[in-house]
Amino acid sequence: MTGLYGELWWRENLRMSRETFGIVCNELRPYLERQRTNFRDPITVEARVAVTIWRLATNTEFRTIAALFGIGRSTAGEIVVDTCDAINCNLMQRYVRVPQNECLQEIVEGFQSRWGFPQTVGAVDGTHIPILRPQESSSDYYNRKGYHSILMQGVVDFRGLFMDVNIGWPGKVHDARVFVNSSFYHNANSGNLFPNWSRSLEGVDVPLIVLGDPAYPLLPWLMKPYQENSATTPQERYFNYRQSRARMVVENAYGRLKGRWRCLLKRTDAHVSNVPSIVGACVVLHNICELYGDHCIQEWIVNETCTCPTNPLPPLSATGSRNNSVAERIRNAIKDHVNK
Repeated sequence: MTGLYGELWWRENLRMSRETFGIVCNELRPYLERQRTNFRDPITVEARVAVTIWRLATNTEFRTIAALFGIGRSTAGEIVVDTCDAINCNLMQRYVRVPQNECLQEIVEGFQSRWGFPQTVGAVDGTHIPILRPQESSSDYYNRKGYHSILMQGVVDFRGLFMDVNIGWPGKVHDARVFVNSSFYHNANSGNLFPNWSRSLEGVDVPLIVLGDPAYPLLPWLMKPYQENSATTPQERYFNYRQSRARMVVENAYGRLKGRWRCLLKRTDAHVSNVPSIVGACVVLHNICELYGDHCIQEWIVNETCTCPTNPLPPLSATGSRNNSVAERIRNAIKDHVNK
C-alpha cells in the first residue's frame, strides 16, 4: 500500500507521516505480531496498525474498511479493539505522563515565556465524546448539550501534549466532579505529583500550579479566574485575561486531537465499554504525532470550546475553607505579579 500513494494521500488518510507510522508499528510489534500457521499467513503488524488508524482517523464503517484491506468485517473490528488495547496497555504510561526534573522545568519555562504566566505546569479541561445511546443507564450519559456521551478530562502542557487523562465518566456528570475523583487530583492534593518548587511572588510562596476554567475549584495548586461582575477590579480582569490566554492551550489540544482522529467527533458504533480504550489510543497517538513533528494540517483542526457547565460545585471537603484561603492569597499574588 505504501508504494502506491503519495505523501499527501498518506497524511490525509492516516493522519501521520510514514516515518511516524513506522515508529508506531515497531513499538507495537511485540504485542501485535501473530505466528504463521499451515493454513494462512497472519495479518501483518503494519496492516493491523493501518486498519486501526484508518478507523480512528475517519470513523469509516467496518464494512468499507474490510473491503479496502481485503479482510472480514468482524476481523477488522477485532483488529481495532486489539490494537487500541495494545496502545493503552503498553504505550500510555510512556507517552502520557507527568514530566519530571528537567522536562518539568522546561514546561514551567514554556508557560512563562509564551504567556507570561508563572509557575504553571499544565491546563485542565474536559470534553464530551459522542456515543450511541447505551442500553443500560442511558439517562446518565445524556449530557446538557442534548446527546449521549462519555467525558474525557485532560491535562496538557504548554505544547498541547497530554500529560494526564481520565476517560469514561457518563456525560451527565459535572466536569469538576470528574476532576476531584481523578488520581491526578488526589496525587496533587496530597503533594505527591509535583516537586516543591515554590517561587516567591509579592511576598507569597507560590507552588507549581495548574490552570482551570470557572467550573473547577480554587485550590493552592489550581488557579481559576476571578468571578466577573460589577465589583471585579481592572487588575482581576487582567489576571483573568492572562490566565485565559494560557489556558487556551488545552482547548487547542482538544481541537487538534479531534481534528486528527475524527472518530471522536461523531457517534462511534463501538460499545460504550470499548470507547475509553479507543479514546485513550487516540490520545497516545496524538502525543506521538506531536512529539515527532506531525502537526495537524489547519483544515483538520476543530474549534473546540469549553464543554463544562459554568456553575462550580460547592466545596467538596472539610478542608475546603482553609485551602480556599491559601489559594486566594496565591491567586492574589499572581494577580499582582502579572499586573506589574
